[in-house]
Amino acid sequence: MAVDILIGLQWGDEGKGKIVDVLAPTYDIVARFQGGPNAGHTLEFEGTKHVLHQIPSGIFHPEIKNIIGNGVVLDPVVFRTEMQKLQDRGVDAANNLFISKKASLILPSHKVLDRVSEEALGSGKIGSTLKGIGPTYQDKIGRVGLRVGDILADDFREQYNKLVERHRKTVEFYGQELELGEQEKNFFEAVEYLRTLQLVDSEYMINEALQSGQRILAEGAQGALLDVDFGTYPFVTSSSTIVAGACTGLGVAPRHIGEVYGIFKAYCTRVGSGPFPTELLDEVGENIRQAGREFGSTTGRPRRCGWVDLPSLKYSIMLNGVTQLNMMKADVLTEFDTIQVCTHYKLPSGEITDKVPHSMEADELEPVYETLPGWKVDLNKIESIGELPEAFNNYLIFLEKHLQVPITIVSVGPDRKSTLKREVVNA
Repeated sequence: MAVDILIGLQWGDEGKGKIVDVLAPTYDIVARFQGGPNAGHTLEFEGTKHVLHQIPSGIFHPEIKNIIGNGVVLDPVVFRTEMQKLQDRGVDAANNLFISKKASLILPSHKVLDRVSEEALGSGKIGSTLKGIGPTYQDKIGRVGLRVGDILADDFREQYNKLVERHRKTVEFYGQELELGEQEKNFFEAVEYLRTLQLVDSEYMINEALQSGQRILAEGAQGALLDVDFGTYPFVTSSSTIVAGACTGLGVAPRHIGEVYGIFKAYCTRVGSGPFPTELLDEVGENIRQAGREFGSTTGRPRRCGWVDLPSLKYSIMLNGVTQLNMMKADVLTEFDTIQVCTHYKLPSGEITDKVPHSMEADELEPVYETLPGWKVDLNKIESIGELPEAFNNYLIFLEKHLQVPITIVSVGPDRKSTLKREVVNA
């Protein structure tokens, strides 16, 4: 069997959690392969909204095993709170959740480092969520970080103190003091809770499942345009958000990769700083924000909104080898008489291109749009693919022509049931 992978193709917040929840019943295992509590996967069903930050989105299916992979950075405090919220809603996540011993630990001091380093950037700040993600990945790459498996060691407290002292010196370099107080107490209480759960060598677990014929879905966080190598650097996250990150984040060989589901919105959003060629700073952008409830599920920050960007989508599709596209939030564009689609960029030199340049910000890209008619139909009420209005179907066909990948799922509302599966003969 193969590992199928679900990837966000924009700047995150595409709706990956909902699609994982929809696809999950056909899989035996759902595994998260990178990121940390800076990600927020929102699922909505039976009138209730659920937001997951570190736990895989298959957790609401008790028959499915959920794995937090080695590529994830785990905050024990946030994790314990997340588990408690699930418990309060009648979900006993401890039974079908497994955590890699090689996953990195976010310490309270990582969050302080995140804050002081972001403050030091001044007007050039990255737009960090201040959850300690970047500093934790820095320690991982610097080979000084702590991992989940370390909490089982007798000298864990000594290892912790050694790393915190290292962080203290860095914070002092910025002219501030490292004060942890209650955060440290909460951290160790959460570590005690973490010790009671199923901590595993997840790379063996996943590969043994593959050998026994089980189906695995790998779930990414953020989006391809936030990838540390291929995203809009330096305004990116600190991990590999593309398909290649699933190999290193779970211990899966490339030959085991099967389907790649690429998730994108019918428009585009971004949270935090960084280039955004199709951003709308007008009433249209605000209308999209309000209609789409575009506020961060982790931070609550209003998302920047704009029209769909085909050059960046084609770039993400290329990097990830996408085999199927899933379009989210189509219902948000219902009110518009016309829909704009960015098909190319105009460079400062006057050149027209459909390729993403080395630096979107430095090149000051001007989007080149094509205008399509809107559909002016409430898609929220549509229950089958055959009921979709002609103008909307034409929008799908237009996108497929440019992207050269079939759109197999269309989401027309936030609820689990508002997900239409589409068969495409000639995309």
